[in-house]
Amino acid sequence: MTQQEEHHPDDVQQHLREVQELLARHRVVEDLVHRQEMPRHELVEGLVHKQHVAELQNRLDRLHPADIAYILEALPHDERLFVWDLVKAERDGEILLEVSDAVRESLIETMHPDELKAAAESLDADELADLAPDLPPEVIQDVFQSLDSEGREQLRAAMSYPEDSVGALMDFDMVTVREDVTLEVVLRYLRRFEELPDHTDKLFVVDRDDHLKGILTLESLLINDPEKEVAEVMRTEPVISFEPGDDADDAAQAFERYDLISAPVVDGEHRVIGRLTVADVVDFIREESEAEILSHAGLREEEDIFASVWDSVKNRWSWLAVNLVTAFIASRVIGAFEDSIEKLVALAALMPIVAGIGGNSGNQTTTMIVRAIAMGQVEQSAMKRLMKKELGVALVNGLLWGGLLGVIAWWLYDNVPLGIVMTAAMTLNLLLAATAGVAIPMLRERLGADPAMGGSVMITALTDSGGFFIFLGLATIFLL
Repeated sequence: MTQQEEHHPDDVQQHLREVQELLARHRVVEDLVHRQEMPRHELVEGLVHKQHVAELQNRLDRLHPADIAYILEALPHDERLFVWDLVKAERDGEILLEVSDAVRESLIETMHPDELKAAAESLDADELADLAPDLPPEVIQDVFQSLDSEGREQLRAAMSYPEDSVGALMDFDMVTVREDVTLEVVLRYLRRFEELPDHTDKLFVVDRDDHLKGILTLESLLINDPEKEVAEVMRTEPVISFEPGDDADDAAQAFERYDLISAPVVDGEHRVIGRLTVADVVDFIREESEAEILSHAGLREEEDIFASVWDSVKNRWSWLAVNLVTAFIASRVIGAFEDSIEKLVALAALMPIVAGIGGNSGNQTTTMIVRAIAMGQVEQSAMKRLMKKELGVALVNGLLWGGLLGVIAWWLYDNVPLGIVMTAAMTLNLLLAATAGVAIPMLRERLGADPAMGGSVMITALTDSGGFFIFLGLATIFLL
């Protein structure tokens, strides 16, 4: 199998299955050999162990760090550590960058400080800044002391920017050229590199003080006469650049809008200090998407699926506690109408429908609003307009689907007033869901909180309690 085939994304599941099969075979054979009585038992057991370890290690050596990270995340804790010990030490840093935060923590806990230092020293400054928060302070201090002055400055700069800023994502590995040299000189300069930085689609043209003057695309470099000067073929306008303090979300949208592969990062004096690549942006978008999905369900952080019971409990308990309170409130709402339910048993069968449809509708609304906020498409001033639009949608859906359920309720229980109450309750609860779906994320955003955090939990709680109260209240007034 070639290296290119090893990196094919469709093969990652196959790699995982092969590693799992090797681990399973290793356990079975070693258990069998361990139980048998034979001459030189320890020697045979050691040879069998070495044979399986060598086979597994050979498989891991041919895999991309991202594939190994995927495999580690999919293995139970004991098998994960066994596989991790087989990974070559020079690849530790790359793999630690690829695994999830939760799994990275479990791996770092098993590593000696010298191993951590060696792994960290194999990384560039921007990569080290990503790993630094998870490393022990003494390791970071040792690594910092081992860097040259330029590396220290780059690391200090990368760690100083907020996590959701361009500065935290930017890469210091880039190629700059002067505008007063010929393309032939640039080509000779590039040939001195063993390899170009990843995702190099353009060179940044700077003056003697590193001020950005324009960009030279590789296409322009290759198709123009080598005797021409850079200034003759470089692009000066428009050059899309970012500053370290810019919001990473805005940068990600710019990369999508303008189909960028890389872009310069400049300081306040327009000097090039780094670059942003599509790989950095894709990683950021993926992490943000995962965080949004987790926060929408009320999870505080990414969770290792093989984490201990206690770690999982700590990650999940807060919103479950909120859910417990809201469920208790919903139960008390139902309890307040016990007499009504006893007199008309149909209410008990129909009220979950009102609450369930309301919860679904509210979650649809809040998902749309959260996405629009994340894309920078919604300002606080648009809240009234959005509210009006979503209330209109809820009204139409309420009359349409509530009317259909009203007809079904009338047909099932031969009770016209019950059908009318069903329609009214459904419409009112959808209006409540729309109001909450717009208001909750936008108010949280205005208060500086994550607009997605716990949105699903809060919407469901509100539409459950509200739906029960509306439906049972209307039934008590008009049917009993």
